[in-house]
Amino acid sequence: MSTQPLLEVKNLKKYFKTPKGMLHAVDDVTFTIERGKTLGVVGESGCGKSTTGRAILRLLEPTSGEVLFEGQDVVKLSDEEMRKKRTEMQIIFQDPFSSLNPRKTISQIIADPLKINKIITNKDEQMNRVRELMETVGLADRLINTYPHELDGGRRQRIGIARALALNPKFIVCDEPVSALDVSIQAQILNLMKELQRKMGLTYMFITHDLSVVNHFSDDIAVMYLGRLIEKAPSEELFANPVHPYTQALLSAIPIPSLDNKRERILLKGEITSPIEPPKACRFANRCPHATDRCRAEEPPLKEIAPGHFVSCFLCD
Repeated sequence: MSTQPLLEVKNLKKYFKTPKGMLHAVDDVTFTIERGKTLGVVGESGCGKSTTGRAILRLLEPTSGEVLFEGQDVVKLSDEEMRKKRTEMQIIFQDPFSSLNPRKTISQIIADPLKINKIITNKDEQMNRVRELMETVGLADRLINTYPHELDGGRRQRIGIARALALNPKFIVCDEPVSALDVSIQAQILNLMKELQRKMGLTYMFITHDLSVVNHFSDDIAVMYLGRLIEKAPSEELFANPVHPYTQALLSAIPIPSLDNKRERILLKGEITSPIEPPKACRFANRCPHATDRCRAEEPPLKEIAPGHFVSCFLCD
């Protein structure tokens, strides 16, 4: 059995040109995801979570860095080679309405990847595969000729999942797949995704800003702040022993359903550093209660402080 991780991301960068300079959306991000595991990626809006996921799949072309999928650098693949590779790497989008074509029925939407990639060309076989996928994700057969606008959010997201599964991928980027859904529906979709992972051996990169969701769903958690990876650890370890001040503040914000909750909320003050041409310093220094002159003058590297626990902070020294 190969011990090589399914996905290795090395020094990934994605910059955007703006009138004021280069916006560092993803800056020098490095991590690995083991086969059949889930990496949860968390952080506030605009920290670069979704951009990282899209750069890995080359829906956005990375500025630099390596993305090794089963040892092969997908950044170096030609357009044609990348098209073939995409059958193994899929994405479930955040909004289950805008990511589906309103002019197509459920069966047409789910059959599209099979047609485009010429996996199944026979129409009857395509319909059989569509029915099989609908059953897999819990969509009733009677819905086969309905349109997305006729369904609720949960069913629409199931269509997105069925479409992502159509090509039997190994790796799926889940870009906040439950954030637009009601809480009861969220639980159904998460349970479905867990079940599919168990049955099909799927590997997930699960992007979210909901920390209580990520704790239950992920094997490892990576915390991002302004384009940089600042802490990564196994899920239980991160919740039991958060080291970076930003991670501690994030975890303190999780609501606890208890009247005698004694946990103190850490409120962050100070100005957020601009992601456009950011200084060579800790991006969190302006809001950090423990920041020193060194934090404002140097960029802390990502260091392993315990087995599998990486932190980018001078406090660990």
